[in-house]
Amino acid sequence: MKRKILSIIIPVFNEERYIKLLFEKIKKIKLKSFDKEIIIVNDGSTDDSKKIIEKIVQKNKNIKVINKKNQGKGSAIKIGILKSKGNIVLIQDADLEYDPENYFNLLKPITDGKADAVIGSRFISNLPQRKMYFLNYLANIFLTFLSNVLTGFNLTDIESGFKVFNGNLIRNLAKNFKSNDFSIEPEIIACLTKIKNIRVYEIGISYYGRTYKEGKKISWRDFNYF
Repeated sequence: MKRKILSIIIPVFNEERYIKLLFEKIKKIKLKSFDKEIIIVNDGSTDDSKKIIEKIVQKNKNIKVINKKNQGKGSAIKIGILKSKGNIVLIQDADLEYDPENYFNLLKPITDGKADAVIGSRFISNLPQRKMYFLNYLANIFLTFLSNVLTGFNLTDIESGFKVFNGNLIRNLAKNFKSNDFSIEPEIIACLTKIKNIRVYEIGISYYGRTYKEGKKISWRDFNYF
């Protein structure tokens, strides 16, 4: 029987401190039913991310790399999704705030045939949590509330960097994505509502948030989708 494919989309911008360790963590994850297709989209990094990625690729054939000019996280995610071939597509931030150990729980609702999309939530979890900046937390809560009002969902964390989808479904949606920046997160949720009888699940995840000194990029100014 032909094995299924899990496409892991990793948008990268100036992550020289984390990208090698992230790949090592992903490599250690053994998924019985899936081969991994890793797609790294380098969004015009100005540090040594590109060089580090090139060294990783030399030793690993299951990695696709797309180098592009800097346009933002949304642009990188869209390109990665459209280049994917997986039965399931998973979005993984490159900064190690989101641990690949969560893959097993995130994939289960889809592999069990119960979900079309799974959102990892930092707010319904008893797993380890390094706390977020308060203003970012408030912005996330407010944006999630607005999204729920407009979409009819009852989600808790639409800005989560962990999202998993049926591959064909998200590739069809990605063709029409407009957001190039962090606004891609609420846009994805909004697009899911266009699918009749869509089945969306939330799963609690661990979260190892980093400080701005450690390289965190998003701020409250980026919560501008609505």
